[in-house]
Amino acid sequence: MAHSATSSAHRVVDRKWQIVVSGRELGAQSRYRTENPATEETLAEVPDCTAEDVHFAVAQAHRAQVAWGRLAPRERARRLRELAVALRDNREELATLDALDGGFPVSSMRLDVDAAVEYIEIMCDLALGLGGRTIPATGEHLHYTVHQPYGVVARVVPYNHPLFFTASKIAAPLVAGNAVVLKAPEQTPLSALRIHEIAGEVLPDGLFTVLTGQGPDSGRTLVRHPQVRRIAFIGSEQTGRSIQRDAAETGVKDVTLELGGKNAMIVLPDADPTRAAAAAVAGMNFTATMGQSCGSTSRLFVHNELLPDVLDEVCRLVEQIRVGDPLAAETEMGPLISGTHRDRVLETVATAVRDGAELMTGGARPSGAGDRGYFVAPTVLAHVQPDSRIARTEIFGPVLSVLGFADVDEAVGLANGVDYGLTAAVWTQNVGAAHSLAHRLEAGYVWVNGSSRHFWGVPFGGVKNSGVGREDSLEELVSFTQIQAVNVLLP
Repeated sequence: MAHSATSSAHRVVDRKWQIVVSGRELGAQSRYRTENPATEETLAEVPDCTAEDVHFAVAQAHRAQVAWGRLAPRERARRLRELAVALRDNREELATLDALDGGFPVSSMRLDVDAAVEYIEIMCDLALGLGGRTIPATGEHLHYTVHQPYGVVARVVPYNHPLFFTASKIAAPLVAGNAVVLKAPEQTPLSALRIHEIAGEVLPDGLFTVLTGQGPDSGRTLVRHPQVRRIAFIGSEQTGRSIQRDAAETGVKDVTLELGGKNAMIVLPDADPTRAAAAAVAGMNFTATMGQSCGSTSRLFVHNELLPDVLDEVCRLVEQIRVGDPLAAETEMGPLISGTHRDRVLETVATAVRDGAELMTGGARPSGAGDRGYFVAPTVLAHVQPDSRIARTEIFGPVLSVLGFADVDEAVGLANGVDYGLTAAVWTQNVGAAHSLAHRLEAGYVWVNGSSRHFWGVPFGGVKNSGVGREDSLEELVSFTQIQAVNVLLP
């Protein structure tokens, strides 16, 4: 363990975690414990915010937003760039917090800090994209549009990239002139709390607040608050639907959702089997989030001619992944987020085997992981039945299902035959076939001869039950504004 990581680890245990807004401590009456999933030990105690805390945070956000919204977009961007610098200065501490709190390899979390900083900077670069347009509706008058902020935006983020989502996903609403109240993930709140402290040094008091809480109460109160008119959520389909219902019961609100996926990667017979196998393993996000990623290409469809070669190479690569202590430099994959989730993943794998799938590798606790921690070895299942549960539902764990197909029409039918449509990947050397197949897939984000990677500026989001709205792009920034039309009647 590096010295800097050791120091950060001690600070997690030795300090009191607080949320202070306008001189008031939120969640002061009750606290709950977070767990280190690599050791199964208590890591810290954090505030358990109440409905009263939520109402106070929203009120302070509403107060702070008035002056913030009047600033020019480039001035707001300048303040956000200061936050990006501060986050970069605290890179090691933030990465260590996520390694301890979520079990993610610290090497991957350092990259998450870098990505969050870059994301903030890109949203700042796009600030001038908030310009409206003039409309030649008549020859005698002036007609134009402007983008106005909503006011207070609620962001609810998941546990699989805690610091990245907290830091990056406040950028667009803040640049657009809103205030943000963010509900941190229950399981991994520490980096969000630290980011709130860092942001307090460069942003106006109350403009950005992090809420922590055990269970759904604080999140539901935030979503249902009448002064919150814009909500953005990343997480499960079930929670996304619940947010839509709660929002609709208390007002007419703009809700965007980035939800789950059961994403397909299709390998045509002319593809390079070695490169395709490497992309399939990378696309599963084994080494960054232990497969706990909505964008993972968890269904690998391989043409029958290539299936043996691709499957052998996938298993070889998966068995080389180093599983262990998230703080160790050599670790590529850590534990799952909780014991409950680990048990659910292992039971799903066992059910798939009973249904006829062949366990090629993994499916149990990895050797050398010791007796503690919620570790599951990276798992590959072959001969998976297309109508089986594991082929149709999101596992959110390190499990890759491999299926064969005889022709492109069959592959498209299988890929589109689920309720999700977040990402997809196509592997072929035929450019025409690649474009044709990409357009036939019901997915919001498609790679051709690639997988896993996001490209900042390219709209990311899903279709069907994978969500509504787009992020990572100018579309995200504009989505946090409302269009106002102005008609000037000239004399």
